[in-house]
Formats: sequence, C-alpha cells, structure tokens
Amino acid sequence: MSYKAVTVEIATTKYQSDKELVSLAMESLQSLCGIKDGFLFSNPIERFGWAFFKILFKGELLFAMQQKLADHIAISKGKKFEDKFVNFLMNFFEYKNCKVRIKLVED
Repeated sequence: MSYKAVTVEIATTKYQSDKELVSLAMESLQSLCGIKDGFLFSNPIERFGWAFFKILFKGELLFAMQQKLADHIAISKGKKFEDKFVNFLMNFFEYKNCKVRIKLVED
C-alpha cells in the first residue's frame, strides 16, 4: 500500500531558530522510522512578524510513520486521522523544544 504525500504548513515568529529545531525533529522522526529523504521544506513567506513554510511528507515516510507510530498517532486529539496527525506533530515538535503552529494543507 502506498501513501500519497501530505503537506503541512508551519507558522512561527522565530523562523531561524524554529526552522532549525523543526529540521532536527524531522531528521529524528525519519531516523525513528528508518527512512532517508522523506520530507522537503519550502522557502518561507513572511507576513506581519510571522514566517510560514511548508513541509512535504513523502508517502514513504507517512507509511513508515503509520507502521511505527500508529499507537501514538491514534491517541492524539482529534476525531479524524488528519486532526490526530497534526496534533501528533505538534506534540512531537513541542517535545523537541519547538513551539510552532501547524495546519494540514489541502491539495
């Protein structure tokens, strides 16, 4: 079974430090799942003191996350899988000392 890619948007007021922390967290997530090159970052857009950038989760990483972290995602807040996934990511990033806002981007 293959998963299609999913994109999330990250919002932060401290782009430089948060981008570094998010990047380290994503590397950690990949390592945990045994995946390489499982995500891509977009360039930031800055507005009103906020920076917004996107992370593309490739299908291979999503599949591995579902295999390795399904229990953690399932107990996250939300009724739908998408809500649980976003809340899981927010908790994961926060655990890695990165307080950012996240939302799923619809294709």
